[in-house]
Amino acid sequence: MTRYAMAIDLSSCIACHACSVACKVNNNLAQTVWWNRVDTDGGDYMDTARGTYPTDLHRMHYPVNCQHCSKPACVATCPTGASYQRDDGIVAIKQDDCIGCGTCITSCPYDVRTLIEDEPEYVVDFPLGDYDAPQHKAGTAEKCTFCTNRLDRGEVPACMELCPGRARHWGDMDDPNSDVATFLKGKDYERLLVEAGTEPNVYYVTAKKS
Repeated sequence: MTRYAMAIDLSSCIACHACSVACKVNNNLAQTVWWNRVDTDGGDYMDTARGTYPTDLHRMHYPVNCQHCSKPACVATCPTGASYQRDDGIVAIKQDDCIGCGTCITSCPYDVRTLIEDEPEYVVDFPLGDYDAPQHKAGTAEKCTFCTNRLDRGEVPACMELCPGRARHWGDMDDPNSDVATFLKGKDYERLLVEAGTEPNVYYVTAKKS
């Protein structure tokens, strides 16, 4: 059985937003839509630290996309079954079944879903990115898919391709020899909002265990 997951090395993330841009371009996302973002754990503004200069400062960057939870709240609350979980653990959306009610958006604790209310608008008048990028439809919800179209071709998610720090690791958590499993071995990590009970499958590595 396959259980896809992603690990992100926070010490290697430089908040360059290359993952966000790669995701947007490869998935041909509309102008106002982002499936990946980089949050700053620090000051009140992006890329600022909190604390007192020069010895007591803190800043950490958290790339955030759909967490592809093992117990996804979006799936549990979707009234039509449009949000569902695949056998490999990826949380997906059936656009034809989505009624645009927004229930999945309000139930997701990670704020990673977008409701496409109107016909999508793009910067240029022709598709960018992968030839098999997802179609975007007014009146439906959408989010990170872990690039299932690329997985079907034996490739990795687009957000990993351009990361200059090689901060992201990907693979099958049930395969001890996968990239993500070997990377996480012996390391401390955290998962976002575990208190929500969703059991997210994106792991944030902080430091090596002593």
